[in-house]
Amino acid sequence: MRKMKSNIKLSRRQFLAQTRNVAIGVGAGLALPNIFMNHTRAATGDNPSEVVRVGFIATGGRGMQNMEFFLKRKIVAAVCDVDKTHLQKARERVEKAQGTACPAFSDYRHLLEEKSVDAVLISTPDHWHTLAAVHACQAGKDVYCEKPLTLFIEEGKTLVKVVRNNKRILQTGSQQRSDPRFRTAIEMIRLGKIGKIHTVKVGIPGVNWDSKLDNTPDSDPPPDLDYNMWLGPAPYRPYNKARVHYFFRFFWDYSGGQMTNWGAHHLDIAQWGLDMDNSGPVEVEGTAKFDEKKRYEVPQECTVTYTYANGAKVILRQGPGAKTGTTFIGDKGVIHVNRGVLQFGDSEQNLDDVPAMKDDEIKHVYVSKEHYQNFLDCIKSRKDPICKVEVGHRTATVCHLGNIAMRSGQKIKWDPEKELIVGGVEHEKWANKPYRAPWKLPVV
Repeated sequence: MRKMKSNIKLSRRQFLAQTRNVAIGVGAGLALPNIFMNHTRAATGDNPSEVVRVGFIATGGRGMQNMEFFLKRKIVAAVCDVDKTHLQKARERVEKAQGTACPAFSDYRHLLEEKSVDAVLISTPDHWHTLAAVHACQAGKDVYCEKPLTLFIEEGKTLVKVVRNNKRILQTGSQQRSDPRFRTAIEMIRLGKIGKIHTVKVGIPGVNWDSKLDNTPDSDPPPDLDYNMWLGPAPYRPYNKARVHYFFRFFWDYSGGQMTNWGAHHLDIAQWGLDMDNSGPVEVEGTAKFDEKKRYEVPQECTVTYTYANGAKVILRQGPGAKTGTTFIGDKGVIHVNRGVLQFGDSEQNLDDVPAMKDDEIKHVYVSKEHYQNFLDCIKSRKDPICKVEVGHRTATVCHLGNIAMRSGQKIKWDPEKELIVGGVEHEKWANKPYRAPWKLPVV
């Protein structure tokens, strides 16, 4: 790995000592902008050059999928992963595609020092999303972060403040908002095609567990994986193959199951259609069925009902019979939308396929033709992307509230203006979790 260029008067060892021991968080979180001094033109408020250079934080399966768009434009500036196998594959892929050397790092804080990086794309496990995004913003980088934007509600409230205080662009990876079918569905709703919406049905898939992982014992982590860094702010527990990489999403320490995986997509569309991007439900209740073998922790099946102040209800189902996607039911008609599907009719039983509207026909909805490109365009214009930080936070909050209702078995009353659970002190343990030392969420 090549030596990093830096105008910081600290050695790499001193830098690591400061970020470890002075603490990344309340104290060091506020000090980070002074440590990360290699600010780009974007960080100073000026538009960056025509070429926006992107660093990739986490290069596993989803990270490499995200990278393809940027490789075609030869704008990948650096890669980072705590797994040396992933890192090496990513570095080789970039160098082959772009024909130039690619800086590679095992610690994203080093990538954030790179002056050659204007923005970052974060594809880590969910428990790392917020903290990596916070540090990137404090380092003067714009951010594309995979959904769900957060692991718990308080993270989102903090991240919104950090993004705005540092004047950063943040795009949430809810790419359905840049799909013509979903855009058309929302435009049709705004045009009153189905009248007043009273019910929205959301369907998400079951847990796609691999039975080969059943009864996997704890073990030493593989030598290529920095397991301590993989855990980061999550509670310590011995390494287990069944809990890392793809399957992390089925354990509460790192994710929220299919609720925050697919729910983050389809509930996002429900929020959009209800025009609730800056708000949310006022009551949430749900039931869940969990794996009897306890191979994973998140729900196997569930039903969650969200009630909004205007009386509209969103009913999410996971399991047999759940129709994947989002179905809007109004007093004049029904719209169902999913990936590759857009249907319209007078009832759920009488739906016809309809084509997506042309972009110049869309008058009431933000038009983003391509999610990654929208991010790059907004870095230059300094305008908000289609799935700005507030949108990603509010959608994640809806997901988290559903999980809290299921886990507690109680009706949750939510104040969407104050963003607080009403009279639910016992539920705060799920709305705000402590980080494992030395990691800390900044107080903003």
